[in-house]
Amino acid sequence: VQLQASGGGLVQAGDSLRLSCAFSGRTFGAYGMGWFRQTPGKEREFVAAIPWSGDTTYLADSVKDRFTISRDNTKNTVDLQMSSLKPEDTGVYYCARGRRRWDSRLPGEWEYDSWGQGTLVTVSS
Repeated sequence: VQLQASGGGLVQAGDSLRLSCAFSGRTFGAYGMGWFRQTPGKEREFVAAIPWSGDTTYLADSVKDRFTISRDNTKNTVDLQMSSLKPEDTGVYYCARGRRRWDSRLPGEWEYDSWGQGTLVTVSS
C-alpha cells in the first residue's frame, strides 16, 4: 500500500486549497481514511476522517466550519478541501489509512497503519 499526498503550497490567509491523497493498492473502499497535520515542535494532530462507507465525515473542531473531507472509491482518492485558511493551519499534512477493514467504530478509535509522505501547507498572514 502506498499513499501519495499532493496539493500543498503557499497561500494567503483566507485562501482555499485542496489536498488530494492517492491510494495505490487493492480494496481502498474497505478502509477508513484520515488526514492529520503536524507543525514543528508540536504533536501530530487529527484533522479529518471519513469511514469506508463515505456516508459521514468527522472533522476537528478547529477546522469544522472550513474544511471538508471526501473520497472517491472509483479513483482511490481522498481529498481535503480547505477554505478560509488561517496561519495556524500551516503544517505538513498527512493522509493515512485505517488499519481495519469495514471498521464501524468512530475515528477516535481507529488505528492507522499506512501513511503518506506529507504535503506542506503554508498560510501567510
